[in-house]
Amino acid sequence: MIRIAIVEAQTIVRWALREALARSADFEVVGEAGTVQETLAMLQRTKPDVLLLDAAVPDHSGFDLLGEIRELEDGPLVIVLAALVEPAYVARVLVAGAHGYVTRFAEPGVLLAAIHAVSRGEQVIPPGVEKLLAESDRHPASVLTRREQQVMEMLARGMINREIAEHFDISVKTVDTHRGHLLKKLGLRNNSDLTRFAFRHGYITV
Repeated sequence: MIRIAIVEAQTIVRWALREALARSADFEVVGEAGTVQETLAMLQRTKPDVLLLDAAVPDHSGFDLLGEIRELEDGPLVIVLAALVEPAYVARVLVAGAHGYVTRFAEPGVLLAAIHAVSRGEQVIPPGVEKLLAESDRHPASVLTRREQQVMEMLARGMINREIAEHFDISVKTVDTHRGHLLKKLGLRNNSDLTRFAFRHGYITV
């Protein structure tokens, strides 16, 4: 029996996943959540084997959540569910700590097979992503700290320094320092260059 937890922002989608998985004798749905805060509490309480993770959790970055799960001593195997099939984005999800990636447009059997696969210790990698994973250590953004990556994503989404400072409870000057460091490390000139870089490498989407 594989113990599964579901993190999905949309209540109806969460219900549909729970009902579908409950039909299989191989699975037991032991918990569900709709936000990052609920997720971390739920994981401590239920200890699932596999976590199905909506990449668009509303109160935080899904990538940050993957990082926090990866640091849990008994954290679950994670399968990310997302609409995107852009290889650069998928590769980033897997590098961030996911054990599998399934598009929301896939047939239900693909998700069930992915759950069994990660439970056997396999990694579920969509076609076309293997090369990017092999090159991940040479990815230009690998030189950034975690906070610099977060600042880059927020700037690329159009947030201003004051909004970023309020989000992280840091000073505007500190945000500007992070911005300067990441522009220098990536060889970029301004926020327009930064936005193009973030989109091209799967850090933001349209």
